[in-house]
Amino acid sequence: MGIVNVTPDSFSDGGQWFERDVAIAHGRHLLAQGADILDIGGESTRPGAARVSEREELDRVLPVVAALAGHAPVISVDTMRAEVARRAVAAGASIINDVSGGKADPDIARAAVESGARLVVSHWRGHSDVMASLTRYGDVVRDVRDELAEQVNAALAAGVRPEQIIIDPGLGFAKDAEANWALLANLEQLQELGYPVLVGASRKRFLGELLAQYGTESLPTFRDRATAAISALVARAGAWGVRVHDVPSSVDAVRVAEAVNAADVARRQQHQEAPQ
Repeated sequence: MGIVNVTPDSFSDGGQWFERDVAIAHGRHLLAQGADILDIGGESTRPGAARVSEREELDRVLPVVAALAGHAPVISVDTMRAEVARRAVAAGASIINDVSGGKADPDIARAAVESGARLVVSHWRGHSDVMASLTRYGDVVRDVRDELAEQVNAALAAGVRPEQIIIDPGLGFAKDAEANWALLANLEQLQELGYPVLVGASRKRFLGELLAQYGTESLPTFRDRATAAISALVARAGAWGVRVHDVPSSVDAVRVAEAVNAADVARRQQHQEAPQ
């Protein structure tokens, strides 16, 4: 899943793709590099970010979705608003990627029901301006799994079909570095919920904190190799998808993971077929 931020203030590439024509060209470039999905968003969720108006978000997102819908196999709209989701799906999106997991606007589940679009339900505790104060957990893996289950159940109660749902642990959202690493190390506990898992670790602060310990430049754009390492690890663990800024490095990482998984399967089959 390649990221197209049509925003002036995203933490990693704020403003770089803000102009409409530039965002459209960037989306096409990500597709040429191997992205299967384009995730188009018009509101930054970086720590401390203020919300934009619904009108502003619509003006940013809809023209880009409409322009890229004929080129991309799958378009995802990154929004927490039901009206933006509805209109983006009408313009050609088929996935609603809600980082609030239905909590910011409970009507977003109805948008998925009405349109038939898939719905990414992310673990979330609060908006960007308060999430840093919401990082206390008992057992973070258990707590995130249980809270995600509650969010999924709310979507199901609203009429979303199980096959529409994708879950996301929400790395970086009300989570410190230790919590993010714990979730990545225990992805199988989230998979036990029975839904495809999307992982969005790309260029996030916890990667910069890790690299800084080794004297490596920790600016967001220098974190793509670390992001690709996570892409390989979670692909090996069976994640459904990875949401990334730099597509080629993660495409290669996923291919490596697939080759290792294929070799593992072949070896197991060979042992099963061998005469006893």
